[in-house]
Parts: sequence; structure tokens; C-alpha cells
Amino acid sequence: MHTSARYVILALTILISLHYILSSTHEAYGNATSIDSLASRLRGRPSDKVIVPEEYYDTPAVPGTNHSSPHHDRPSATFVILARNSDLDSTIQSVRNVEDRFNRKYKYPYVFLNDEPFSEEFKSRLSNIISSTAEFGLVPREHWVQPDWIDEEKASASRKKMEEDNIIYGGSLSYRNMCRFNSGFFFRHPLLDKYRWYWRIEPDVQFHCDLDFDPFVYMQENNKVYAFTIAMYEFEATIPTLWSTVKDFIKEHPEYVAEDNAMGFLSDNNGDSYNLCHFWSNFEIADLEFWRGPAYTAFFDYLDKRGGFYYERWGDAPVHSIAAALFAKREQIQFFDEIGYSHNPYTHCPQSEAKWRRGKCACDQKRSFDYDGYSCMRQWDRIQG
Repeated sequence: MHTSARYVILALTILISLHYILSSTHEAYGNATSIDSLASRLRGRPSDKVIVPEEYYDTPAVPGTNHSSPHHDRPSATFVILARNSDLDSTIQSVRNVEDRFNRKYKYPYVFLNDEPFSEEFKSRLSNIISSTAEFGLVPREHWVQPDWIDEEKASASRKKMEEDNIIYGGSLSYRNMCRFNSGFFFRHPLLDKYRWYWRIEPDVQFHCDLDFDPFVYMQENNKVYAFTIAMYEFEATIPTLWSTVKDFIKEHPEYVAEDNAMGFLSDNNGDSYNLCHFWSNFEIADLEFWRGPAYTAFFDYLDKRGGFYYERWGDAPVHSIAAALFAKREQIQFFDEIGYSHNPYTHCPQSEAKWRRGKCACDQKRSFDYDGYSCMRQWDRIQG
């Protein structure tokens, strides 16, 4: 991410945070009479209780004691990384992190995707640091470029307006291509056909804690479909008609909405309006069959025909999040508190001292984004609590 873009994000974050700190905390915690009483309520975080059971760990919680994990069927799973040749060094950093913190023990394969052919240097240097196998795939042109049926004059005018309004990536066509690809096409790539599960990794991210359990196994055995580490608000100016389109889809296809869903994470008024909360999808572990299923296929096709990926700037994060929250049961969505993770400028760091020490985490717990004013973890806790 360019330096100027980082400053834009930070500036917007500060402004929006002030609004949500005032409005969200009042709604979530009632009439707190003092800063101390508010802080005491914040410390009682329901998400701290959502932990991976000891039986899934490969190492004992108490040093010097014996612990042998029961036999688990190995999931059909892979890492998925969308990267350009110019992302080589930042991709190496991310993969080196994953290898050191997790995959040197578990040895899951990697799938790298690019809208242009990978260079021999990219393939050679990445393969050299990976403990398992790697495949390098080309994204089909029809899955990447703006479709012919999009009104380019209208789309171009929208990009120009967003750029004038200083909306991040507002003028970028390639960013819109990426969001549409991640929303509706990555799981259709032939290299992913043989897999059931994936872990999305991006260039220039960090993993701060040793992971001595297998998230794929945990999700497979506990009927999970989607996992996240960071939740936040979307920029409303990028998705002005997304929620009305979602409501239109629900009216036409009520059969796809799951009982005991997570609508309460997305809306504070039972679906009348969208509160802008979403899971930050640059990290996600999920079931590919969920995206391949009839509900999500129909949902993406419906959104795509409205043209919002290009006439506005619909991101894959709200699209994935809305689908997971509505078409899966809320218990099928997992917050992995144990996975310390950073994507500039935000970090999730385990707040439990025991988890932090067990994972040999390098992150600063005080800098964790979880309960920042721009975070949506309070909304997640509320529906879990």
C-alpha cells in the first residue's frame, strides 16, 4: 500500500472513530455514569471466552506436562494468495511468517494467483522458502476485467467523483477488478477445484503468534464455514446501494436466509439499515463449498448484475461478510482470537495473557484493534453474548 494511501486511511479512521466511539458505546453499554464504569464493562469481553479447546493443540498448555492430540482427519486445504510479480518481496515476507509460525509443522500447500503470468523469479524464490508445495495460476481474463455490459461512461464518472472526494482506491479500476474477482471468482479457479478449505493470505501481512493447533481441523470438525480476526466498519461512500440490493435479494430469495443467522452483526434495527460492519477479508479461513453453494452463487450473480462493483466500489469484504452472516448460522462463524495478525494499519493481538504467552506472540497487546472505536467487535460480542 502506498504511503499516501496509508495516511488517508489513518485520517479517515480517526474521524470516523470519534463518531462511533460516541454513538456505538452509548447504544451498546447504556448510560455509563463514568469512564471507570465504561472501562469495567469493556473488560468483560465475551470474545475472550471463545477459545479453541485444549484437545486441538499439539503442545501442552503447561510446560513439562504431556499432551498428545487425538487423531484428526487432515482437511483438504490450501493457502490462497493473489499477488503481482511486483509484490514479490512483500509476498515472501508474508509466506515466511506463515511458515515460521504455523506451516513448517503442518505443511499445507499454496496456490498463487495473478492476472498476469508469474515470473520465473517469483516462482523460484517463493518455492525456495515453502516447506510444502506451491502452484502458480493465471486468472482467466473473463474473471478479472470489467465486463462488456458495464456502462463505461457511467463507471468512469463514478471513479472520477470518488477520486475527487479522496475515497481510497476511488479512482482505481484494477482495485474494482480485484474486489469483483475475490467476491465471485477466486473459488472457481481450476487450481482450487481439489480443495474444500482455504486460508487467504495477502502480501505484506504479519502473523505474530505461534499456532500450535490446526484451524482447518477445528473448522472442519465443528461445522464452521467462515473465520476472521478483525472486524470493522466499511466506508459508506463506497457502497451506497449495496444494502438496498441485499434487501431486494432477500425478498426474492428468503429460502437462503439461515435460521439463527448473524443479522445482528450487520444491522442494529433487524435489517432495515446496514450498520457497515464487516469482517476484514484480507484474513479469512473459510469453506469453499459455502461460496460454491446455491445461496452464495445466486447472491453474487444478483449483485454482479446490478453493477455495483464498478458503478460504486463494492468490496469483497462486505460482500463476503453479509453472505456469511445471512446464509450461515452465527455459530458457524469463528473469531480466532488465538491468531495474532496485522495488515497495515490494524493489528489483532490476543488479549488473554495465557494465549499471548502460549503463542509466543510478538505483538503489543495495547495496540490491538479489537475494541477501537472503528472496530465492530462489540457488535460481534453482542450477538454472541
